[in-house]
Amino acid sequence: MNLALPDISAESTLPKAYSHCLDWVGMEKIALPVRIENALCQSQINAYVSLDDPLAKGIHMSRLYTRLLELSSIENLNLIDLQSLLQDFLESHRDLSKHAKIEIHSELYIERPALISKLSGWKSYPFVLSCQLLDGQFLAELNVEIPYSSTCPCSAALARNIIQQRFESALNNQDIRLDQQEILDWLSSTDAIAATPHSQRSFAI
Repeated sequence: MNLALPDISAESTLPKAYSHCLDWVGMEKIALPVRIENALCQSQINAYVSLDDPLAKGIHMSRLYTRLLELSSIENLNLIDLQSLLQDFLESHRDLSKHAKIEIHSELYIERPALISKLSGWKSYPFVLSCQLLDGQFLAELNVEIPYSSTCPCSAALARNIIQQRFESALNNQDIRLDQQEILDWLSSTDAIAATPHSQRSFAI
């Protein structure tokens, strides 16, 4: 026996007073590995299209998802591939959407050499690549977070001031004379290094 299930979306109607267009409708945090600069990046992807038909009940999310799956098979993802992806989004929603957007949240791992030894290590750089297709115009924006170590300027100023005071005190007590070698010897002693500035983790975006 064949049982016909009701199509609630097709049967239900909304008053026109409550019908509106939506800027973005789609899916978020889709786990998908993509290859960028020949590196495999484990990514989370957000995919959207606009809903420009105020009477439409929604979009075809499965069409976004199945198109996204094709990204993982591209050997080296580039902006041309993403532009083509957004065009396919709109083609599959021809009567519903005029705009499309994709956001790729991931990390790029780069091998960095050590400062002194011949060893190396890996460092991750989080990034967000956002691409939009608005009225036929393709827009792309890349935000990269670069972590690095820096010296705290406040602690560095305090350390210089304390070392200057120690040096002045040593001169007044005649522990050293204005002899270049004696000054260099004193600066390399534990008496001179009365304070050191601390480093801090910083981020450039």
